[in-house]
Amino acid sequence: MKVGRSRSAAVRRAVLLPGTASDEVFIRSVFEGPLRAVGVQAVTPRPESASDLVRAHFAILAEQSEAGPVLAGGVSLGAHLAVEWALADPDRCAGLLLALPAFTGPPGDAPAAVSARMSAAAVRTYGLDATLATVDGEPWFAAELERSWRRTGDGLAEALEIAATRPAPVISDLSRITVPTGIAACSDDPVHPRAVAELWADTIPGARICTTTLSALGRDRESLGRATVLAWLRSSGVTHLEQ
Repeated sequence: MKVGRSRSAAVRRAVLLPGTASDEVFIRSVFEGPLRAVGVQAVTPRPESASDLVRAHFAILAEQSEAGPVLAGGVSLGAHLAVEWALADPDRCAGLLLALPAFTGPPGDAPAAVSARMSAAAVRTYGLDATLATVDGEPWFAAELERSWRRTGDGLAEALEIAATRPAPVISDLSRITVPTGIAACSDDPVHPRAVAELWADTIPGARICTTTLSALGRDRESLGRATVLAWLRSSGVTHLEQ
């Protein structure tokens, strides 16, 4: 862990990937402020079309790390993809910011996968307007989906299906991570269970976990980013970053 920690002290850029059919607007609202507070610039790319989503995310990570190692991370599927990239190109990854990992290994009947499958089927069968009308949850959550799902456009169902079928990192993958890793969970989130985040934190060497709640996230998007960044700082041993 010593190499990873020394890199984390100098890192100035983080690439954050959104979750399934989410967007850069949400991911920026979560991470930009907390990262700025520790001297790190948040890079938040807008998602590409569903068919090109994964390749495009990996291309952005590769491009942003050409000048030196970067933090990689994201929310849900974005967190899964950040781990994939870090394992494939470890010399370019200075650390991981993993918010709300959804499952480990094959998606199976994980709540996030089931939700994505059901939403994809509803969009294909009934259309976007009817599907959005059935969304349960707090008004802030419905408003986020209203914006991001409409922006995703005709590729929404395909994007949801990618998330429902793409495996997450397995235990043996997580155990090979050698960079400081911060993980955040919402203790009241049934779709991204806290137990998954705790398993990841127990498996990734030196990882730390901080928790918040969906209620707090509804009031203040940065609450999730602060939890993730704080966990990363604890993992890296950094308590102060010079501007």
